Amino acid sequence: MRASTRCADKLASFREAFIITDPNLIYLDGNSLGRTPRVAAEKAKQIVDEQWGRDLIRGWNKGWWDAPARVGDKIGQIIGTAKGQVIVCDTVSVNLYKLVMAALAYQPEKKRIVTDTMNFPSDLYILQGCVEQLGNRHEIIRIGSNDNELTPDLAALESAITEDTALVTLSHVLFKSGYLYDMKHITEIAHKKGALVLWDLSHSVGALPIALDDCNVDFAIGCTYKYLNGGPGAPAFLYVNKNIQEKISSPIWGWWGQNNPFAFGLDYEPAPGAARFLVGTQPMISLFTMEAALEPTLQAGIDSLRAKSILMTDYASFLTENWLAPFGFSLGSPVDSAQRGSHISIRHPEGYRINRALIEEMNVIPDFREPDNIRLGFAPLYTSFMEVWEGFDRIKRVMQEKKYEKYPKQKLAVT
Repeated sequence: MRASTRCADKLASFREAFIITDPNLIYLDGNSLGRTPRVAAEKAKQIVDEQWGRDLIRGWNKGWWDAPARVGDKIGQIIGTAKGQVIVCDTVSVNLYKLVMAALAYQPEKKRIVTDTMNFPSDLYILQGCVEQLGNRHEIIRIGSNDNELTPDLAALESAITEDTALVTLSHVLFKSGYLYDMKHITEIAHKKGALVLWDLSHSVGALPIALDDCNVDFAIGCTYKYLNGGPGAPAFLYVNKNIQEKISSPIWGWWGQNNPFAFGLDYEPAPGAARFLVGTQPMISLFTMEAALEPTLQAGIDSLRAKSILMTDYASFLTENWLAPFGFSLGSPVDSAQRGSHISIRHPEGYRINRALIEEMNVIPDFREPDNIRLGFAPLYTSFMEVWEGFDRIKRVMQEKKYEKYPKQKLAVT
């Protein structure tokens, strides 16, 4: 298995495109923060030394101003959109706020928002804040799970989407279990009831094919620092379907979203298209670094990345069943790869302490999520099959040698 998977890895050469300072480190947290692409590090130095250091304010005439739309179109190639529908700006939470408020204003007579209890908590907080800001006139319906947070209750989700639903908003891939929603199917169900749909792509973009245009999605948001390797705090992106762009308004009116910003008019006129959701000056150093970081993903191709991702998560699921189950582990992710993103969750009652032992003693970096989930992320561009094998071997050794027993049970801050 070790030799055959290594030979079958057509993306193995892309590992050299990333900065790896410790070859003995097993990094299985690319679903939280991707490794540093060499081109991104080079770009960061170039923009500081030359574009900022030499050009100063003249840089605005050398590609700075149009960067949110230009880089957005590159991300559009990864998430299946035509040009002019994706812009890079702000954070995931801020973009979610803008699009939720726009969606609720578009159909003010509808009072229901449908999501699930497995959504990323920050997304739920934003929804709650929007509802309060609008006078608590809306109701948030949170669908649960029938299998201990592994997969959502799809029957309950469908029945919750009624004619009074203004918005359905879900994470494309669930952050704990890695469950992958059928985007096209859920979007069609929502549209039949007249609801708008907003997908959070943060745990899927860059790891699997996404077809927003083909699925006729209304809105989407996503981050760029996970599988897109844009760096910590890299700007997020938002998508607005071209068919609805001129019918909605951003709740935050800023000068970058103004139709003619340098006229400095005293009254706001929204820019055409998705650009109206821009607000203020963008973080150019981070944005250009992130743009460079997209190059390996675009070169590899999303279909090739997905093919390798499936092989790695299948392999990890196999090792969980055959190596770790005897120690009390269970797979906390779907068995079917068609229902799974690029990370898996392995569950154990001592998951917190096991996670600490892996980080502190075994030079393995996964992450832990309450109550008992150790998440293992497999980034197809730089994670090797040998790393998967070695990572699971080290987990097995933690259990054999009971290394976790020295760590406290209380839930402290974890990586």
